[in-house]
Amino acid sequence: MTRVCRACDEEITDPADGVIVMHETGNSGPGWDVWAHREHADDVELIDPDLLRIMTMIWVAQAAVK
Repeated sequence: MTRVCRACDEEITDPADGVIVMHETGNSGPGWDVWAHREHADDVELIDPDLLRIMTMIWVAQAAVK
């Protein structure tokens, strides 16, 4: 099984160097684990930027109503 680092998009060749940084759910099935090199684990964005943008607009609109 080939594991690719989410931060640098390079293959993780040493199994001891790879860490699971999150699990993404699938629409049909169990989903998959997201891997990164140990040194890149903190560089992986865990929040989808589009989702964050949409949620920020919702939160601002809710705060304006209050």
